[in-house]
Amino acid sequence: MSKARYISAKEAWARKQVAQGVTAREEASAKRLPPGQRLTTGFPVLDLGIKPEIPLADWTLSILGEVAQPLTLDWETFASLPQVEDVSDFHCVTTWSKYDCRWGGVAFTELYERVQPTKAAQFVYFTGYDGYTTNVPLAQCLDDDVLIATKFDGEPVSREHGGPARVIIPKLYAWKGAKFVKEIHFLSKDKLGFWEVRGYSNSADPFKEERYA
Repeated sequence: MSKARYISAKEAWARKQVAQGVTAREEASAKRLPPGQRLTTGFPVLDLGIKPEIPLADWTLSILGEVAQPLTLDWETFASLPQVEDVSDFHCVTTWSKYDCRWGGVAFTELYERVQPTKAAQFVYFTGYDGYTTNVPLAQCLDDDVLIATKFDGEPVSREHGGPARVIIPKLYAWKGAKFVKEIHFLSKDKLGFWEVRGYSNSADPFKEERYA
């Protein structure tokens, strides 16, 4: 299943990048805004109250666990990987949504290909430099809009929004996208993250209002 989904995601990325630029979605339909959400044009900041300052010379991203080729990438190496751009909506569990967020960075599938997860890998566990953690099934990480973002609206992701690099998983509530990402672990068994052990939903689908367990 993961292999097929990976191939599908890569094909979708290719179609997007071959297109003439990356454009916003079509005008919102009545079903675009998840239930219980309100639309905002701003971009509120929610975090653990810790905003680590990470010099690019010191930044690394380690990809570990159930993989054949574990990797630790420094900033220069990470920035040299193929870059993608994608437009998606952003849904916060605190009931606000922002349409047409333009993110740039490295597709999760690019990292998946390089580390070659084993057949045992079924879940992904993200850790940030601020100590934050969250967990996502591997199959959902292989969607074509999931990326490690280093750009927002063409500019570097700011520190307040989780820069220099953060995870974006648009189809889930935003707490599943770790800011200040430091490590990505591929796991054979699920492991609850920071908010999940505190009563938040493990599946976090905005359209099903999966806010709390």
